[in-house]
Amino acid sequence: MAKESFNWKSLFINDETNNAEGAAAAQSSAPVLPATESKFPNHATESFPTNSLTNPFLNEIFEVYDKGFESLNESGFDFFELYKSVIAVGVTNPQSYQMAFTMGKSIKSDLTKEFLLQKGSFYIAEIEKVYAKYDTIGKTKKADLDNSITKEKYNLSKSISDLEAKIIELQKELEAKKIELQKIDPVNMEQLSEIQLKMEANNLAKQKILTSINTVITGINQYL
Repeated sequence: MAKESFNWKSLFINDETNNAEGAAAAQSSAPVLPATESKFPNHATESFPTNSLTNPFLNEIFEVYDKGFESLNESGFDFFELYKSVIAVGVTNPQSYQMAFTMGKSIKSDLTKEFLLQKGSFYIAEIEKVYAKYDTIGKTKKADLDNSITKEKYNLSKSISDLEAKIIELQKELEAKKIELQKIDPVNMEQLSEIQLKMEANNLAKQKILTSINTVITGINQYL
């Protein structure tokens, strides 16, 4: 089987071109795989203990790897079929290995331990390739996001510093204006007092001269 069969959708990048496929396609990152003939009991996808699920993506990504592993399976009996049988019966039970090997020999007469180990190494190598690919993608995405966050924080911090500096300057200007306001009355009080006194003197002078003139006019009318 071609190695491209293990090339599932990205674990880190949402494929926007596949949005039209609907909600059902979005539920899994793995491609739909054709049904394969199984010579041994199917085992349920291994899940992690509930109390260890601190990572909400753990079971989902494990399922992606599990299906990717299955997509590498070739026709006939090899490590994959033995793996499924042993997992279903019990990995710590020696008889499960013997039973699986015996059943495998009945399907593939030239089956050997060396062949199984060779195929096991093949699966490991393919999984490592896929892991390395997506590990690189993940690290790149994380680095890009870290850089974006750092840049955004720097820009916002600079804007905050600039605004704080402007606020300080405005506060200084405000205090200066308040001081100017407080000085207006004292600075102009002397001039205001002088004007007020001159206005009063003008009134008194007018009254005095008019009183004097009117007295003389009264005397003329009375004595002449």
